[in-house]
Amino acid sequence: MLELKDINIRMKRADRQLAEDFSFTLERGDKAVIIGEEGNGKSTLLKFLYDRRLVEPYCECSGTVIARGRLAYLPQMMDDALNETTIANYFEGTDRYSHLDLLFRFGIALEDLSSSQTLGTLSGGEKVKIQLCRLLMDDPDILLLDEPTNDLDIDTLEWLEAFLSSTRLPVLFISHDETLIENTANVIIHMEQLIRKTKCRITVTRAGYREYLTRRRQEFAHQDQVARKQRDDYDAQMRRWRQIHDRVEHEQRTLTRQDPHGGRLLKKKMHSVLATGKRLEREREQFLDFSEEEDAIITRFDSDILIPSGKVILDYSLDRLSVAGRDLSKDLRLLVAGPAIVGITGKNGAGKSTLLRLLWENLRQRRDISAAYMPQDYAEVLDYTQTPVEHLAAHYTKDEITRARTFMGNMRFTHGEMTGPIGQLSGGQRAKLLFLDMVLKRADVLLLDEPTRNFSPLSAPVVRRALRSFGGAIISISHDRKYLAEVCDVIYELKPDGLYRIAW
Repeated sequence: MLELKDINIRMKRADRQLAEDFSFTLERGDKAVIIGEEGNGKSTLLKFLYDRRLVEPYCECSGTVIARGRLAYLPQMMDDALNETTIANYFEGTDRYSHLDLLFRFGIALEDLSSSQTLGTLSGGEKVKIQLCRLLMDDPDILLLDEPTNDLDIDTLEWLEAFLSSTRLPVLFISHDETLIENTANVIIHMEQLIRKTKCRITVTRAGYREYLTRRRQEFAHQDQVARKQRDDYDAQMRRWRQIHDRVEHEQRTLTRQDPHGGRLLKKKMHSVLATGKRLEREREQFLDFSEEEDAIITRFDSDILIPSGKVILDYSLDRLSVAGRDLSKDLRLLVAGPAIVGITGKNGAGKSTLLRLLWENLRQRRDISAAYMPQDYAEVLDYTQTPVEHLAAHYTKDEITRARTFMGNMRFTHGEMTGPIGQLSGGQRAKLLFLDMVLKRADVLLLDEPTRNFSPLSAPVVRRALRSFGGAIISISHDRKYLAEVCDVIYELKPDGLYRIAW
């Protein structure tokens, strides 16, 4: 069990409250997911619960965390210090023979644990699998998982869903995979930043994700209905009150000195009228507030971006796809004619990101199209020491920067986030910056590596709608099952012997 008492977390630089007097108990059998918009403090809260020293450099924290058992924590990003560590060294000291079933489920061969390959050379999904497998081999009592689904292939995603559903270990996790959340979570912890990030709210609901969304809509609708009725009733009462007040006031003004007794009665009546007015004002102060909900917004692509039907965007062939001298696939052929939205999926380590990088090199110099690239590792195209404004200023005019500031405001960036280092932004905010880059560039061909991976389950539907309505061509890699089903026109699976079109 994990017990949280009166947790307060405030960001020092932004002077922004992330959690206020938050209390919660994670019980046996709980699969609690933390959701919320990008930059709301989900990862910070998870780090604090595991080891508050991880967040003390940038947050002021207080509160009590009681863990009855051994915690295991999977960070969102693997520590760079592990990049040169070999797989053999990483698993050194583990009782691997008593975890053969675990290795089998992860698709890891026993001999792989003796490999001299370094962790830094693994694909994003392979890194997650290796780290998660290593955590579970320590037989923890409580799991804290920050984006365990990042970059996992669909087979492993489905295994993780089955594991989370069946384990009796209490699990507190962050995920942007709506399908996994729908299939596993039985507790929803929603972190929100309201009133332009000046107020925080954390709600806990013991229900599945779809039920939570339904309840939330119903509760907000009921709250707004009550709040509206209170105000309508108040307005009607005030209209009647003003009529009485104005009539008594008029009678007082027109009363002659010949009727002092009537004057005293009217003065007494006015006193009663004024008391009624004060009572109505006090009642108004107790009115139920209208519901407050943090919007999930991402800017739309310009509607006039269009690729002519049938225009050949890409006709690409490759005899061998290799990384570091290791062949991953062969005899690849990909023909893309616009407008089309292409999805590429496949197992971790199959070479999908490598292939997309090659396609980007093929398309980036074309004059008849305007291509844009969103890599899996945003550091390939973003300088994390720059601010978002500086990054955009290097590419666009003053008027476009003004437009960009407006868009970033619509995306819930604060002034501090626009003018602070990109490295301090969340993964979702960096993704939004890259989307904004594509909008300002008016790109008509997008190459996207896991475009929805860093968006919250609340933002992801908005992102999917924006991409689905895009008038250009998209070539994308994804393991997001909702993205593949709702956005893509055609889906290919990358296998060792080439690309194969699959039904979804």
